Amino acid sequence: MEQIKGSDPSSFNHSPCCFEPYISPSPITSFNPVPQEPQIDKTAFISQFSSVIGGATIRNNVFVAPNVSIRADEGTPFYIGSNTNLQDGVILHGLLNKWISDGKNKFSIFIGNGVTIAHRALIHGPCSIGDDVFVGFSAIVYNAIVGKGAFISNNAVVTNSVRIPPNRFVPPGAHIDSQAKANALAKVPKDDKEFAHEVQRVNQEFPASYHLLFGKNRCSCGFAFN
Repeated sequence: MEQIKGSDPSSFNHSPCCFEPYISPSPITSFNPVPQEPQIDKTAFISQFSSVIGGATIRNNVFVAPNVSIRADEGTPFYIGSNTNLQDGVILHGLLNKWISDGKNKFSIFIGNGVTIAHRALIHGPCSIGDDVFVGFSAIVYNAIVGKGAFISNNAVVTNSVRIPPNRFVPPGAHIDSQAKANALAKVPKDDKEFAHEVQRVNQEFPASYHLLFGKNRCSCGFAFN
């Protein structure tokens, strides 16, 4: 195990850590022969127990909680916009050579600004999630486009190339797998909209707070040291 230069294991504030990086380029494969490096804004916070691999762009003030997997090693690139939060256990992955286009660029996964992806949700490309969307606990979004301000409830599934119109409410446990179902969705109720805003408010404080907590004395796995 390689020791970090200038550190003394006996001075750790926590039990000794693995020293292994959790942010890495994509591996060289026949389908992606050129390694891609994650591009992460310095104000974003990535938990020491999460991983970011390959061609992922993470913008300012993004919060990535523990046990999140952002794996752009097959489908690529990923984009995660400003002030978005990915909560514990979220998985991002994409299919090879399947993209969503904004007219100028192609993305395996595109996540806009101010988005909440709640605990254990699966976001699988190709897909696009607009600004201010809320994706609930254990929900699945795959092969879909979700419009701005939509609310996807707990355990819901959105798939099969559907487009969720802006500000629409996907009920708990619903399977939205046709455009007819997507078009029939009601507007987001006031209580759910307020809930999504409050979750956003709380999570936008975490990146700066966690950076302050760990400070500069931090090894590659995130544990603090003197």
